[in-house]
Amino acid sequence: MGPTRWLASDTIDTDEVSAEGTLHLIRARKATTTVSSLTAQCGDIDTNLPAIRMVTVKLVVPVRLYPGATSEAALQDTLALCNQAANLASAQAFRMRVTSRQSLQRMAYGDLKAMGLSAQPAIHVTRKVAGAYAALRANIRAGNLGDPDSKRRVSAESKPITFRADAAQPYDDRCLSWQLDRRTVSIWTTAGRLAGIRFRCSPAQLTRLREYRQGESDLVQRDGKWYLYATCDIPEPAVTGPDAFLGVDLGIANIATTDDGIRHSGKYLNRQRHRARHLRTRLQAKNTKSAKRLLKKRARKEARFAAGTNHLIAKRIVTEAERTGRGIALEDLTGIRARVRLRKPQRVTLHSWAFAQLGQYIADKAALAGIPVVYVDPAYTSQTCSSCGHVSKKNRPHQATFCCASCGFAEHADVNAARNIAARGVLGWAVSHAADDAA
Repeated sequence: MGPTRWLASDTIDTDEVSAEGTLHLIRARKATTTVSSLTAQCGDIDTNLPAIRMVTVKLVVPVRLYPGATSEAALQDTLALCNQAANLASAQAFRMRVTSRQSLQRMAYGDLKAMGLSAQPAIHVTRKVAGAYAALRANIRAGNLGDPDSKRRVSAESKPITFRADAAQPYDDRCLSWQLDRRTVSIWTTAGRLAGIRFRCSPAQLTRLREYRQGESDLVQRDGKWYLYATCDIPEPAVTGPDAFLGVDLGIANIATTDDGIRHSGKYLNRQRHRARHLRTRLQAKNTKSAKRLLKKRARKEARFAAGTNHLIAKRIVTEAERTGRGIALEDLTGIRARVRLRKPQRVTLHSWAFAQLGQYIADKAALAGIPVVYVDPAYTSQTCSSCGHVSKKNRPHQATFCCASCGFAEHADVNAARNIAARGVLGWAVSHAADDAA
């Protein structure tokens, strides 16, 4: 099994929980295919890019809890105490420069027990704190907080990590038990064990919980509602060698375009974002009680709409790849926001572009369907002719127009780019598996 990599998910609809849940981690198996040489069409390709991301298939299934008034007060007190304890452990870790799990547990365990936590919740608190510092170090190494002397990085490194009073708290099977037939849970709180708390989920989610639930579950409070995010380990589907690859070009004008010529326009999504941004600006300028109430009501509405759109597009792309027996080739757009320089009016559009989310959704759904996903170098895909391989800026006179200056081939610019991505996907798959076979 490959390494595990958790991704934060803040796009789950709090009103209607998807029956599909949220897949975070994917593992693709080795497969073989026979391809012809496509170097002339693909141009210069960085063969060091990872063609397959080898990780574990896990599914996070969110279920809604319905505690009574007394149970809800106990859950709130529990979250508050756990996060108060996490802040204490975080302060000790920062002061003593101790952030490893075992060392932090030895140092803070006694103090957390003295605050009223049971043994297992105290251990989970120290693990949560250690994980937060590990995430901070990873962000610093990746450059996500800027240069060493940047204001954001200095601020993050100069004080201990703090936790909100309602931050999520992990539970394991010693503190949480599921009665799936009755659709209830029994959960540890500071007021004692609470039994018979009802939960709601779809039949598909219930089946996954019954067959695949393993590991920890997170207790989450969001907008006055309570959830348990349960981790399910899904068996790896068999991944066979694809006959070809479906190239997907990600963009702003068109959210996703496939080499089959199917374009998923971003016009409506961009219009909704523009409207939401202007409405948010006006409400913030008013600063009245009614304006604040409306801002709170609309919180995350834009993110949920964008996530729903991306889920729909990803499902259509994966369905088409599965129907035609193809793999999926995506651009590796890591660091694109740092590389691209735009005028100020265009920066909001770039930074609200959820390409990473869409790419993750495609990879998630492809993993469940047993479809391999490869990531290719996106360099010059929009300037390269998919017919003859000629590369020139003159090939793309306008945003939506591609016309090869060498052979005269004409096509929609995004469709042409998607065809180049598909060709590079085939070559990348062949190169990576040839290296594996040689090893």
